[in-house]
Amino acid sequence: MAEPESEAAADAPLYLRVAAALREDLAHRRISPGARLPSERSLSQRYHVNRQTVRSALQLLRDERLVVTDRRGTFAASEAEGGSEPVTPALTARRPTFPGGPRAAEALVRASLTWEPPPTPLTARLLLTPGEPTLVHRHVVLGPQGTALQRAVSWFSRPALAEIPQLARYRRGRDRRQQPDLRLLYHWMHQAGLRVTHRESVGVPGPATTAGGAPRLIVHRVVSDQHGHALEITDIDFSAQSAAWTYEFSA
Repeated sequence: MAEPESEAAADAPLYLRVAAALREDLAHRRISPGARLPSERSLSQRYHVNRQTVRSALQLLRDERLVVTDRRGTFAASEAEGGSEPVTPALTARRPTFPGGPRAAEALVRASLTWEPPPTPLTARLLLTPGEPTLVHRHVVLGPQGTALQRAVSWFSRPALAEIPQLARYRRGRDRRQQPDLRLLYHWMHQAGLRVTHRESVGVPGPATTAGGAPRLIVHRVVSDQHGHALEITDIDFSAQSAAWTYEFSA
């Protein structure tokens, strides 16, 4: 596997790194549309990972409609299946991208993780006891001049930390690093067997405006599992004139 270009890439789960390498091969036509991919065994040897890691990477590429699998094996998507489209992050984000959609995911961002109690009104909804800390994710989308176009803060529930392995690992202080990459959070939920419901409400915050005078919009999102338990509560605040909020969902 090629050397990662950043600390975030180096810390990414192995299956994401394998998926990224295969995605690059598909994008540059090193694997032609309709061509069969190497076997799971061959891929596990090439990338020095176990076969389950390869299976997870291939499932992600299937979700992105970049490969298809049948009884003969796994193949690069043909033109009829969408394989002729340029392979870009915006097109491969078939599942919703945390926290603010594909456009925000590809912009210049600053993100951080902390471990702190949520606001009191959210405590019971997150199945926490009063004063109990949880994982909190803060995400800022920056404009060309470095101004903040979008801010998001997310609080995670006890069930989320218990059910999603990739999220639970951030309990350890050494994993709460700078610039954490949680863009695939909703894919991780799906991978954990969670059937999620996304509920968003959009509002305009009174007379308040951003520093540049642009009106703002507030998006309040609650993501729940099949049992109705909240997994994540996110508030997104953005400049309505400077940044577009794009959110895609496919079941």
